Amino acid sequence: MNQYETVFILTPVLSDVQMKEAVEKFKAILTQEGAEIINEENWGLKKLAYPIQKKSTGFYQLIEFKAEPSVIAKLEVNYRRDERVIRFLTFKMDKYAAEYAAKRRNVKSTKKEEN
Repeated sequence: MNQYETVFILTPVLSDVQMKEAVEKFKAILTQEGAEIINEENWGLKKLAYPIQKKSTGFYQLIEFKAEPSVIAKLEVNYRRDERVIRFLTFKMDKYAAEYAAKRRNVKSTKKEEN
């Protein structure tokens, strides 16, 4: 199993419930295919670098997971079929990227514990 990170941008016209529903849909696809979700982050509504489909903002979502390479094709087909997804990017993390992501998660969890 390889470690992957996927970031996708959802259209800004969604309500909070619709946004969470879309995220749950993609997480369910991953778990159904046998992927192990390591981390999930909601980066919130952010301004896009350039307009996409006449929209200047979008809801950013990050999911880190371990899966077989065949899972990626199924996930990306579902991204393309879902009109709520504006953009997406999935990439395989090498050992250095995985170590960096683990450090970043640890730093975030310690900051949350301090507050």
